[in-house]
Amino acid sequence: MLHELLLSLLGFTGDLIIDTRECESETHHLSSHSPISDECTFKLAPDINFIDPSDRELIERIIALGFYYRELDRFSAKSRNLSWIRSSNEIANPLGSVPDLSKGKRENPSVYRRALANGIVEILSVYRSAVLYIEQLLLSETMPILATVTQGLNKFFSLLPPLYELILEIERDDIRGGQLLNLLHKRHHCGVPELQTCIQRLLWHGHQVMYNQLASWMVYGILQDQHGEFFIRRQEDRDVDNSSSHPDISEKLARLSTDDASLTDWHLGFHIFLDMLPEYIPMRVAESILFAGKAVRVLRNPSPSFQSRDAVYPQMPKSFQKIHGLAGRSHFQREPAINSGMGEDLLPQSEADKIEAMLVDLKESSEFHKGSFECAVDSIQAIAASHLWQLVVVRADLNGHLRALKDYFLLAKGDFFQCFLEESRQLMRLPPRQSTAEADLMVPFQLAALKTIGEEDKYFSKVSLRMPSFGIAVKSSQSDLPKATSSTDGTGASLASASSEMSFDGWDGIALEYSVDWPLHLFFTQEVLSKYLKVFQYLLRLKRTQMELEKLWASVMHQYHNDFAKHRNDQDKCSIANEKRQRFRPMWQVREHMAFLIRNLQFYIQVDVIESQWNILQAHIEDSHDFTELVGFHQEYLSALISQTFLDIGSVSRILDGIMKLCLQFCWNIESQDNSSNTSELEHIAEEFNKKSNSLYTILRSSRLAGSQRAPFLRRFLLRLNLNSFFEATARGVLNVVRPRPTLTVLNQH
Repeated sequence: MLHELLLSLLGFTGDLIIDTRECESETHHLSSHSPISDECTFKLAPDINFIDPSDRELIERIIALGFYYRELDRFSAKSRNLSWIRSSNEIANPLGSVPDLSKGKRENPSVYRRALANGIVEILSVYRSAVLYIEQLLLSETMPILATVTQGLNKFFSLLPPLYELILEIERDDIRGGQLLNLLHKRHHCGVPELQTCIQRLLWHGHQVMYNQLASWMVYGILQDQHGEFFIRRQEDRDVDNSSSHPDISEKLARLSTDDASLTDWHLGFHIFLDMLPEYIPMRVAESILFAGKAVRVLRNPSPSFQSRDAVYPQMPKSFQKIHGLAGRSHFQREPAINSGMGEDLLPQSEADKIEAMLVDLKESSEFHKGSFECAVDSIQAIAASHLWQLVVVRADLNGHLRALKDYFLLAKGDFFQCFLEESRQLMRLPPRQSTAEADLMVPFQLAALKTIGEEDKYFSKVSLRMPSFGIAVKSSQSDLPKATSSTDGTGASLASASSEMSFDGWDGIALEYSVDWPLHLFFTQEVLSKYLKVFQYLLRLKRTQMELEKLWASVMHQYHNDFAKHRNDQDKCSIANEKRQRFRPMWQVREHMAFLIRNLQFYIQVDVIESQWNILQAHIEDSHDFTELVGFHQEYLSALISQTFLDIGSVSRILDGIMKLCLQFCWNIESQDNSSNTSELEHIAEEFNKKSNSLYTILRSSRLAGSQRAPFLRRFLLRLNLNSFFEATARGVLNVVRPRPTLTVLNQH
């Protein structure tokens, strides 16, 4: 009976101690793929009647340990079975792809379960040693069998049942990867010291796998995750709906060359899979891990075109190399990149060894310390961000491209766009033709470039003019800026219809494209360029409006001077010319009010907003040596441009858009007037401009805007507008009752 009992403690049943599950099975043997039983099936044979009930109860309590041992051993054997390696190697499976978890829960291998099984095997080996010691003790001395066995295996009564419940939950819910680490971390918090030590050891085994995956990802930029258990995944594994939510970005990146595959990886290649992210790893730390791996992939796989360009035009001074330790380094032979020489140059061997040493220190620790883990990840992220900064800012001349975007997208090269608008002025008087609009604009665009752009400007070649197709596409380019006609009341209905009949809005879709080379795609994403385009289209409309108001005054004054020179000796004709000038005098006051508002708005945007924010960005670029910080500063720069120009406030942007349209209509109607025409339409335009300009002033001077920090220079703009209290007085009148300006009273008398 002694040996029957001891054998049952190691999972072997016989005549005295039976397994009810095996008795019910036809083969009387459990296969390796049999599921884990959810209750203890080891029992004393029912025909044994010579054992006291008290002893029977104690024996069944003892042999339950044998059942737990057998189930744990079966789980370990199945999880450590490496037969799946051969079958998986026969299937062409790309690195990092994830198997379909919906196909057979038991058939999917798991490296995390194998690690857990290794830890369970260690615990079971201690258990077997305890059983062996009990056997030797009972054979050498005459001692009470049940008391000796119970005393020798006492600690396992608090260890094996929780471990059995653990593997039962793992098998039942198909827990793997980060979910398995999460489960172990939760079970680790218990009040039994022996059990806590065992769970801690199992968690250590699981973390070994995670640290190996982190090393592969953060040292070499390789995602080593064949079974979809890591919390970093390829983007292709996400739902199609999520990827289709950014069609513009997807289409843009799809056009990238195969040499720039790392850029596609950067934008759409990888994401954090929350289902496999352990709860004790914060999202911020996971994002740092994701960034570090993507940065290493970029640094280890530079574009061949950039490599040749960098060799011809080296842009990194030797002093910079000495400061940042980039000189005199050895080749990194372990990197499997194609461009091994350049990859070694961008990520030195010493830096890769430093990253690996940090992960080795974490791996060798017996316990997982959250603070140490986060500190190591932050250090690795800082190393990757620093070298990415060197690549983007120094080698790729980021500041030069930022200046180019400021010159062309923010209209800092005012002479170029002044010349372009003058050359295309007559063309823009006509509705754009769908088939030739872009080609028509290229002529004045190239003429303006020849007149104003010097050969030393190497960035102009990266700028191209685009005119999107008309109809829905043109409107979509302005979707972020609601049309002013949508907010007009009944009195402005005719004005809106007249605006649509003139069809000048089609030219508002003029766009610029900027050709970005590797690795600047990491910085100038499609989202960033779309923000630049949004500001450009707004500034171009503003400059076009200002130019038309100036051209109107110049052309009319020229006409007046010619008329005076022709008719100064003819009294009758001279009096007619004087009467015409007097009749249009109120309109010149309206024109001056329009030009005054547009000029001050331009000055506010170009000087108070763009230049001040540009200086802030330049100071950050000089002080920062971290790529992630630089991206954040640039995002703040763009956000400040959009918020301080009120493009993100629908009511203000609609009013400004309506004011610019009214100014253009006013100019074109004045130039098309003849001696016999009436001024009713001009009066209506002037009245609408009066309403909108005063509404604009009222909104901007509100405490919500003028008193906030979103536009620190807004008070200067309001001071320039209201220098003689004219805007304040008329705005107060508009708030009480809508009435025309004093100029319109004079206008109606004529």
